[in-house]
Amino acid sequence: MTDGNKDLVARLTDLSEGAIQRISEAPGAERAFQALKGLADKVDELQRQTRGFGDLEKRLTTLEKRVDSLAKSKPAGSGARSAKPKPPKTS
Repeated sequence: MTDGNKDLVARLTDLSEGAIQRISEAPGAERAFQALKGLADKVDELQRQTRGFGDLEKRLTTLEKRVDSLAKSKPAGSGARSAKPKPPKTS
């Protein structure tokens, strides 16, 4: 790098450091930073929760298939059987 480029980079660095310093000293800046940090934490929590949805959907699909197969395998008249009375014993 030439000396001109070094000076430009050094000036930009100084300006950006100064801007960050002024922002951090502004009234309410701490509250704003805390709110942003809280927002980031909430987004992370939502991401963790939504990752589990794929597994739940797979399990639900499997259970639905099992229920369907159980419903289809029942005999047609299994619940409506009429009880035939036994003939009385004769000795």
